[in-house]
Amino acid sequence: MQQHLCQCKVLYPVTLMAPFKLLSRLGSVVSGNVGSLRYYVGDAEQRMDDSADEGDTVVLVQGFMQTRRVMETLEQRLRSDGFRVVSFHLGGLLGNFNTRGIGSLAELIDQKLRRLRDREDIGTVHVIGHSKGGLIARYLVQCGGGAEYISTVITLGTPHHGTPVAALGMGVGLFLVSRSIWQLVPSSPLIRELNGMPFPEGVRLVSVYSTADIVCPYQRSMLTVEDGSDVRNVLIRGLGHMDLVEDPHVYGLVLRELVHKPTDPAGGPMLSFDHEKTGNSGSGSY
Repeated sequence: MQQHLCQCKVLYPVTLMAPFKLLSRLGSVVSGNVGSLRYYVGDAEQRMDDSADEGDTVVLVQGFMQTRRVMETLEQRLRSDGFRVVSFHLGGLLGNFNTRGIGSLAELIDQKLRRLRDREDIGTVHVIGHSKGGLIARYLVQCGGGAEYISTVITLGTPHHGTPVAALGMGVGLFLVSRSIWQLVPSSPLIRELNGMPFPEGVRLVSVYSTADIVCPYQRSMLTVEDGSDVRNVLIRGLGHMDLVEDPHVYGLVLRELVHKPTDPAGGPMLSFDHEKTGNSGSGSY
């Protein structure tokens, strides 16, 4: 009997802590997928354009319902590694949030980049798009003439095959304030259009995604051999949708793609998730 009571005394506090651990885990998942409050409040008009004297230019494109502040950490890291960084105010809901149609935003970015190229030498151009921003980048290259001057497109948690979460968003009425929510639904006309043509020769397409992404399940981000001759998949484990723009390991992988353009088994066109491996992170200022 005494031994039994001792065991109960040990098990009781462990059982008591279980709900707190569950809540902590739930909070971590929500935070990793929704992100910091600073993404959605504060100075959404903050100018992040950068004009360096030399070096490649990286264009940052934020996702649905996001302001440019979402890409702030990524922008700082890229600048510290010698890149010229450019982002654009995309307008939309309340004038600050990215909710406009993907095609019109791709056209807007194309016009701004062409004017910038006319004014100065901006070197080789790469585009990094988070979530919906990756589809904007794809549309720019595949349908908007961006293949003329863009070398690389890297997408972070982008629903290349649409995401079921967009359908949930429509269910709560987001279609009333944004046309682009329709375009993010699986098998939407825009998704079919982009996936119905291979990515242009000479432009590299890299999809970085996570198995812990709730907003865009990883299966919706995977590229296959039908998507083009120079496409890669890079798998991340344990990071949420918004973690992808903040995590230093992800930045290392992004930097590796920009600088070294690897062709090792860490990516490449794939048909089976089981064949995926994560590459080593590159060097950089984190």
